[in-house]
Amino acid sequence: MIDLHTHSTCSDGSLSPEALAAAAHEAGLSALALTDHDTTEGVPAFQAACKRVGITGVSGVELSVDFSPGTMHLLGFFVDPANESLQDALRSLREGREIRNRKILKALKTLKMELTWDEVAALAGSDVIGRPHIAQAMMERGYVSNRQDAFKRFLAKGKPAYADRFRLEPQVGVKLVRDAGGVCVLAHPFTLRLTPSKLRACVAELAAMGLQGIEVFYPEHSPERRHQYQRLARAFDLAMTGGSDFHGDANPAIKLGRGFDNVYVSDEILVELRSRIGR
Repeated sequence: MIDLHTHSTCSDGSLSPEALAAAAHEAGLSALALTDHDTTEGVPAFQAACKRVGITGVSGVELSVDFSPGTMHLLGFFVDPANESLQDALRSLREGREIRNRKILKALKTLKMELTWDEVAALAGSDVIGRPHIAQAMMERGYVSNRQDAFKRFLAKGKPAYADRFRLEPQVGVKLVRDAGGVCVLAHPFTLRLTPSKLRACVAELAAMGLQGIEVFYPEHSPERRHQYQRLARAFDLAMTGGSDFHGDANPAIKLGRGFDNVYVSDEILVELRSRIGR
């Protein structure tokens, strides 16, 4: 069993890359991908830790892509963290996050929920500051009961403190992953908020751009959704991938490798994904 969608403290997870590798070993996983948001900073330490505990560590990243009406993320697997074009793009994305975060703090202030940059940064430590850190600060101030409450009422898309940020164009994201030696996969397709027919058309466009896979197995995918995405994978010759989207304390109900006990990703999927490198 493997998990191809996880996050560490280098983005918005609660476990360090090394601790994540150790947790995967304890969970009985044979392979794990680190797919932090807009950064590959943790990949070298993660892969070294995976080697020490005897599991396969896959270098990965999750890219934010501009899309409406929903949200699009692209997963890159087997990417070279030293690729200059990829790192330039990731720096731009992280800079966009900082601008967005300051807009969120300003919006919260107008809502009588003042937070300082320093207190949010302290919660993030040396990691990329994200909305989960802002949600944690809101909780510690007593503005919300928990992180989920913060997103539901204030931080999610369309809510009063939400702020948009710089994102890559889809074709740019796909090219960056592939030029960095990686395999590009569409993450959790339901977040695109498209009807089945429009989703099919969207996947067809992405496949023409060079998309190589689609995330089929995911905690929030119902059996019906899984079947729908499997059909899309077959229709457009895409690899089927899956993972828990593990963040640790940010969503403790999600278990590494298992999601809500409804995710199982076989070792054969990694073999298929690896066969797509360079194709």
